[in-house]
Amino acid sequence: MRALTWQGTQKVSVETVPDPTIQQPTDAIVRMTSTAICGSDLHLYDVLGMFLDPGDILGHEPMGIVEEVGPEVTHIRPGDRVVVPFNISCGHCWMCSRGFYAQCETTQNVEQGKGASLFGYTKLYGQVPGAQAEYLRVPQAQFGPIKVESEHPDERFLYLSDVLTTSWQAVRYADTNPGDTVAVIGLGPIGQMSARIAKYLGANQVIAVDNVPERLEMARRHGITVLDEREVDDIPAAIADLTDGRGADGVVEAVGMEAHGTPFQEFAQRAAGLLPDALSKPAIDKMGVDRMGALRTAFASVRRAGTVSIIGVYGGQADPFPMMDLFDKGVTLRMGQAHVKRWVDEIMPALTGADDPLGTEDLRTHSLGLEQAPEAYDMFKDKKDGCIKVVLKP
Repeated sequence: MRALTWQGTQKVSVETVPDPTIQQPTDAIVRMTSTAICGSDLHLYDVLGMFLDPGDILGHEPMGIVEEVGPEVTHIRPGDRVVVPFNISCGHCWMCSRGFYAQCETTQNVEQGKGASLFGYTKLYGQVPGAQAEYLRVPQAQFGPIKVESEHPDERFLYLSDVLTTSWQAVRYADTNPGDTVAVIGLGPIGQMSARIAKYLGANQVIAVDNVPERLEMARRHGITVLDEREVDDIPAAIADLTDGRGADGVVEAVGMEAHGTPFQEFAQRAAGLLPDALSKPAIDKMGVDRMGALRTAFASVRRAGTVSIIGVYGGQADPFPMMDLFDKGVTLRMGQAHVKRWVDEIMPALTGADDPLGTEDLRTHSLGLEQAPEAYDMFKDKKDGCIKVVLKP
């Protein structure tokens, strides 16, 4: 089969690799019909190469048709249309039984000190071959795949694999209640959906922050109040002005380790990525190399006794942390990988009707063939041609 493989920092290529096969009775093989590029894939492309090997298959946003199942997989069968969550969870361990699927103890990477395995996401998370390929082997398929029985296009459901469920958790973790004001820092795909979901769940005012014109315009057409960082010098002050001086009730930080405004940490992050693996791994693990710009904006924008939900991915240590301010304001912090299947039943009614209240079909800006994936990574990274979300069609 053909698959998008990592070959080095800022270098990916589509190669012919062996077809996946059933290896365990709980496996399934799914033929990809749609598979998206995620912002966190750019972290592998740009920074976290020390945790990858050349030839690793990337991608963790899969949707397709079941081709084959192992004998212990009974809730799906060949021919079914399915979405596959990005985290690989068994559904029955201590963590899964409590809804903490991203911390599944069956697939947990104990030797790395990390949680559940992820598709296409480094040695830290199991080095499981990813979904930017023609076929995907799905471990723990007796639980993971989500059956889709609708005639709607893939893009209505594809984002259940990550974007929709991650954004839903982000908004829930921000303790969003009807009538609240929610601020969203960053308008990449997760920020876009977080803003729409906050509005869908009853927020009275949703304020979103970015500096990319196409992202700002996309949010505007979904009724979101936007603040353009190119025009607003003091974002927290602007949010305070829109909230009677208090700040937002909840803030979703949807940027993560790519935040701007922290030049020393940006240099340290990129320098760590250029070191030999034996040196770069401990540097990423132990040193303060994550960029704090978006976090500082989130902390300054939340009201006293409010909640900050951190859903942007961080790959190393973030230091220093403004603990005195957070403690004084009584801020609640919640964060973590999305527990995908915990949220599916809540989201599904918004996807299956004739209308599209979350605007799922207005997120993808580019649809390309798998062979064009290297160009798509470059375009997505540099935000060329108004690129916000790329869906590959193997």
